[in-house]
Amino acid sequence: MITTVKLRDTTKTELDLFREYKNESYEEVIQKLIFIAKNAEKQPDISQQTAKDIQKARERIKKGLYLTEENARRRLGL
Repeated sequence: MITTVKLRDTTKTELDLFREYKNESYEEVIQKLIFIAKNAEKQPDISQQTAKDIQKARERIKKGLYLTEENARRRLGL
């Protein structure tokens, strides 16, 4: 099932900051945030590391240091 959710522009802008790549869906972003929130309560040290890892990944992506799905498939011979 898919539903529509109303968001303020400021909330959408904040969600956009969590995107790791241009075409990442809001579904994916929200699922990541839910995962982090759940783990923050259970294992705060791991959650802090996850947040750091996400930030590092964002920096790599902004620098263009990533593989597209097409390139990964080519490397794997798929």
